[in-house]
Amino acid sequence: MRSSPPGVRPTIYVVDDDDAVRRALAFALDLEDFAVEVCASGETLLMKSLPLHDAVLVVDERLPGASGLDTLNALRARGVELPAILVTSHPKTALKEAAAAAGVPVLEKPLMGETLVAAIRDILAATDAASS
Repeated sequence: MRSSPPGVRPTIYVVDDDDAVRRALAFALDLEDFAVEVCASGETLLMKSLPLHDAVLVVDERLPGASGLDTLNALRARGVELPAILVTSHPKTALKEAAAAAGVPVLEKPLMGETLVAAIRDILAATDAASS
């Protein structure tokens, strides 16, 4: 991912089956000047035409249908290399190891807005530095 041009807000794709969580995260991220797209399932995200840069995926692990990690792996298989964060209420060791192997950090629910925003900003900064 490269630095966003002036005036372009990075888009955060929030994937969670809980409508209240989607709305709360979308509100918190919008306040931090991110553009936000929400999806209720991994399948919905997989149907979207995603950008090549200027975006971060925030995906719940426990989704109806494909899990969050399965969704991210399907995107990677399609060549979508957007940075991602996996969120879960059940951070089991096996999940953390699988996510680490996929290069995806895991955040534990319940999420505090500032924790997620800090993680997103860290990912965007690291990605910008890597592309420079």
